[in-house]
Amino acid sequence: MDCNEKYVNEKKGFSSYFLSFESGARIETMCRIDISEQMLKRAKMYGLTHLAISVGSKDRVELTERIRRDGYKIIGEARTPGDGYYESVIRDPEGNSIEITE
Repeated sequence: MDCNEKYVNEKKGFSSYFLSFESGARIETMCRIDISEQMLKRAKMYGLTHLAISVGSKDRVELTERIRRDGYKIIGEARTPGDGYYESVIRDPEGNSIEITE
């Protein structure tokens, strides 16, 4: 496994590392200073705060519009944040945050 250099966004109080495996799979570990008590309780209950799924391209991230039409909540419109990945964030039926990345 390889690890990238630490990414830091001081304005948002966020930092992360990507752990990359030979298979192409990656895990992002992150730290945010704005985590609320409610989010911490949810993380302890479910073991995660969000899940990210790579769909392979920017065009495929646009499936967010289909998800919106199907009645699911979009909590982060498609954009390219400081980490460089084009992404959107939705809520699944159980209230989990699902990040859709290129």
